[in-house]
Amino acid sequence: MACDIANGRAESCKDSVSGLLAVYLINYGISADDVTYDGTDTDLITAINGIGSLYKFELKGENSFDQDIKTDRNTGTTYFEQKLNIKLKKQDIATTKMIKILSYGRPQIVVHTRANQFFLVGLDQGADIVSGTISSGTKLGDFNGYSLSFMAEEKIPANFLDCSTEASLISLFDGATVVTS
Repeated sequence: MACDIANGRAESCKDSVSGLLAVYLINYGISADDVTYDGTDTDLITAINGIGSLYKFELKGENSFDQDIKTDRNTGTTYFEQKLNIKLKKQDIATTKMIKILSYGRPQIVVHTRANQFFLVGLDQGADIVSGTISSGTKLGDFNGYSLSFMAEEKIPANFLDCSTEASLISLFDGATVVTS
């Protein structure tokens, strides 16, 4: 049976860290023809062609990426809910306009973790902003900016990307340009 367990897992060392360094938004458009997978592991993407720009958002503080496994034995279905929560500090006109446009679209998103792992969120379906807040805070020291929650529902967990630096990410995306402003 294809669902049989094939291996176990030893207890890992305590050398991992959590959190996110950045996200790279991509206008929806990566298709199956654009993606090259590792020859022995389809959970690892080794190249993506046809993407001109990766829109980088640097992150600090309270940001998270989680994947929930959703299974229903009665219907025989399983899918993965990919959830990304980010906070962008300080309001400005350009970011407000960009958030408005993002709310209408369904970008694909590269998540860069503090452990220097890269994941591709929303490969098949794209990701939607499912909630968000533009906040001015109450007190002088309160958060001022944008809190955004993205969600993608996919058949598989977010793929690992075969890179560990921004330079190798650019190479994986066939020399795409990183845009920060």
